[in-house]
This record gives sequence, C-alpha cells and structure tokens, in this order.
Amino acid sequence: MSATLWTNIGELTTNVARDGDACGTLRDAAVLARDGLIAWVGSARDAPSPGSDTKVVDAAGRALLPGFVDSHTHLVFGGDRADEFEARMAGRPYSAGGIHRTVAATRAAGEGELRERLAGFLRELHRQGTTTVEIKTGYGLTADDEERLARLAAEVTDEVTFLGAHVIPQEYAEDRSGYLDLVCGPMLERCAPLAKWIDVFCEDGAFTGVEARLVLEAGVARGLAPRVHGNQLGEGPGVALAVGLGAASVDHCTFLSDADVGLLAASDTVATLLPGVEFSTRQPYPDARRLIDAGVTVALASDCNPGSSFTSSMPLMIALAVREMGMTVAEAVWAATAGGARALRRSDVGAIATGTKADVLLLDAPTRTHLAYRPGVPIVAAVWKDGEPAA
Repeated sequence: MSATLWTNIGELTTNVARDGDACGTLRDAAVLARDGLIAWVGSARDAPSPGSDTKVVDAAGRALLPGFVDSHTHLVFGGDRADEFEARMAGRPYSAGGIHRTVAATRAAGEGELRERLAGFLRELHRQGTTTVEIKTGYGLTADDEERLARLAAEVTDEVTFLGAHVIPQEYAEDRSGYLDLVCGPMLERCAPLAKWIDVFCEDGAFTGVEARLVLEAGVARGLAPRVHGNQLGEGPGVALAVGLGAASVDHCTFLSDADVGLLAASDTVATLLPGVEFSTRQPYPDARRLIDAGVTVALASDCNPGSSFTSSMPLMIALAVREMGMTVAEAVWAATAGGARALRRSDVGAIATGTKADVLLLDAPTRTHLAYRPGVPIVAAVWKDGEPAA
C-alpha cells in the first residue's frame, strides 16, 4: 500500500464544520492518505508514525486545502473568440450568438486536435488546484458531434453533461421543433450512455422554459440527472424549472427575483455562480451575499469556455467572489470546494475527512486568504489527486 503524510500544516481547511466554522479549520495539523483516500486528520503532534511505504511532505507552515471542484466547464471545443472579448472590452454587449462560431470550429476540428487540446486544459486545471471537473458537450449540435464530445469528455472525467440544448444550430433556425425532436431523440440516445447529467440553456436567445422542461424530462427518462443554465441574461424561468425538477444545480443566477431566492433556499438545488463570465462580459456580478444570507447553498465554478469566460482558474473565481460578490474568503473557498461537490452531488470530494478522496492542494502561503489577497499570483505549490501528484 502507498501512503502520504502531510505534516507541519499551518492552516488546514477540512470543510468538516465545527464550532460555527464551515471550513473546519485546523492549525498545526497533519493529514495521512493511504491508497488514494484520506485515512487520518488531526494535530501534527498526534500524527501516526510514517511507515516505510509513507512519503512525508513537510508543509513548513503553509496552507493545505481540498482540491477545487469545478462543477461547470465547456472544455471540448475548437477555435478561438479573442476578437469577441476585445470587442466587448470596447463596449459591445455580450449575447449568446457567438456560440455558433465555436460550433462551426468544433465540427471542423479533428478528434486528435480536440483530445490534445482537452489534455492541455486538464494540465492547466491541475496546476491551479482543480482536481474534479465537470465537462459539458454543446459545441457539436449534431448527433455525431455531440456523441464525439461526450466520448472525449468521458475519457477524462466521470462528470459528463449532455448539453445538446445549448442553442438552436443555424441549420435549424426555421425548425425549432425539429431540433428539439433531434435533441430529445437520436442525439440523447447516442449521448446518454456516455453522460451523467443533462443540461439546457434556458434563456432568451436559447431555449424557453417550456422547451427546456421538455429536454430535461427526456433526459431524466433516460437516466440522466438534470442541471440548468439559467437567469444569466435576465430574470426568467430557469430557477423555478430547476427547483421544480429537483436539479442538482442552476448555474449563473445573475438576475434573481425574491421568489427565485426563496425557491432556492427551500430546496436542495445549488446556486452555482460563475464570476468569470461577469468579468469577461461586463455584466453585473451575482449577489452571493443575498443568496448566502437567505440560506441558499452556493458553489463557484469557472465556466471555462471560449466565448464568455476563457479562464480555468478557480483561484481567480475565489478572488472575484470576495472582491465583487460579497463573499468572505472562507465562504468563497468553501463554495469552490465543498459547494462544487454538492453541485455534483458528491460526498467523496471537496473535503479532507476520513474516507474522502485524497485530492488536496498545498499553497505557497500560510493561509487560504492569500487566494484572494494575492490575485493572479500562482501560489498553488503542489496538487495531489487520489493521493498522487497531479499531472
């Protein structure tokens, strides 16, 4: 058996709540992992003696955290849309229309090119501390292309989301019902065996509440669990739809009515906030403080995609949440770890506790506060996934 002992941890974030501290912070701590799972957590002075099979990592007073759980990404795509970003920074407002450009580029890309690019993004994620990632389809929008994207995503994560209902492709612009029949029929049949989740972009310019319900119910009937893109560009039916169907998460939540907040607070549906989108589109940031104070479970994710948030940095999401969305550092770190795990309905990641996966990151800093205090600085010193150094 292989084992790793992290010791002399100055600040350990466990996410096992104690004494009103949701982050379950321990000082002068140690953690033992064995065969990919956390085996022991406690004070460094009480740490088990390392055996001959144990690698000892001296944290030297630095902070150790659970690996980040990025519960919303679009990592399999072709092309680039830097010109759109430049135009938005010059004052042109964001719309969802640019998705069609990525669809065209993705359809044209070879499978080897897409796989290589995805591998590069995963290395990028790991270097920044992300150890669990959800990946959506949605840039193919034909049965063949959506299946290809789902298959590539399934090669690298168990958290694959079928997003055939991203937008109406241009070839179906005059036949919405025909495209919905494709998504709910042949496309779903091809992708369901490769996916865990089904998602829909319920927004003006994408799919109506009635259309979104049709797609999600078809996915649920095929054994997929629902998620929703909602309330990004304005108030709408996304939150009510998600809560009504028992969705694990409704993502964006930029524009919420009081009724939306109440529905979320009374449900198990997580509000996943994506501040990289607001950074890249100059939309208003979601009001995380309003949600948290109402008792809503909040997650943070990157929404890494080529149009509205081309960043994979969860440390940046934490910094933006603290600076722009009314979150404390502890709340933002919890949302980027345990919150993301809840958005994926996972109990084996997002925390450092006996029996959870040994997915951890070491900061080149004494506290988690430095994730927001030193924005843009690469302070993630090392990352382990299943107890082994992340590639």
